[in-house]
Amino acid sequence: MGLSIWNSAVWLLLITGTLLGLSLPFGKLSAAAGVAPVIWAFVISFGAGAVLLAALLIRGKARRPDAARLRYFTITAAISYAFPNLLIMSAIPHLGAGFTGIMFTLSPVITLTLSVLLGMRRPSALGIAGIVVGFAGALVVSLTRGEAGRPAEAIWIIIGLAIPFSLACGNIYRTLDWPKDAGPIELAAGSHLASAAMLITVSLVLNGGVPLGPLANVPLMTLAQAAASAAMFAFFFRLQAVGGPVYLSQIGYVAAALGLVAGTVFLDERYQLATWAGAAIIMAGVAMTTKAQARR
Repeated sequence: MGLSIWNSAVWLLLITGTLLGLSLPFGKLSAAAGVAPVIWAFVISFGAGAVLLAALLIRGKARRPDAARLRYFTITAAISYAFPNLLIMSAIPHLGAGFTGIMFTLSPVITLTLSVLLGMRRPSALGIAGIVVGFAGALVVSLTRGEAGRPAEAIWIIIGLAIPFSLACGNIYRTLDWPKDAGPIELAAGSHLASAAMLITVSLVLNGGVPLGPLANVPLMTLAQAAASAAMFAFFFRLQAVGGPVYLSQIGYVAAALGLVAGTVFLDERYQLATWAGAAIIMAGVAMTTKAQARR
């Protein structure tokens, strides 16, 4: 069963999207506990990188990175993790966990556009239709501007929209520049440790230090976030190899659904009926693309 999951794009999508979605409620709770956005983004990257590197060392599969891997680690860290995660953690207190998660859902259509322009593998007609349906649902949600009774400022909507653009560029880059003979766990570990180093630098510039103290207010959640991140990114890079960049980008649909439900059930967020209608349209898009992937 384990091996079949490791080779199944559909299972990898659902698992990766679910683990990604956990970062949304965790992000809101960490902000409420006084943890700076850059520090929580650091927890995500350092937790994932450290755990995965330890796994490589235990298995005797860690190796010195060459120039191609160092380039891959650095660029992937910047556009896929450090920058978008900093935006996500900064936006959550203003947009809500559920609404911020919806921003993920714009990534597939941007990824698809870039992949077609670059002549990469494209989905079938059903897959493209699913992405278009999902994008239509995301547009419906974006027009509601956050939680009911608490419309977000336009600047935070714009910041939120930068998230999927960065993620889409990362989806394409990771496929185009995948180092020869590199495994998914190796790439995940190196990229996230590079991201953690970047975020520490950002914290030093913005805060004049690295304020880790507030993490003591949420020790169990910090450990849970680190564990979820490590598991997610092991599956994430495997999904990149099995499903390709366009299919991978749809983890945002799964994460957005989880974020919307978790925000409502556990964080007392309230959304308009149009928001839920948009989320249902998004899920219809996911069902279509999943069916298209299964056919392939």
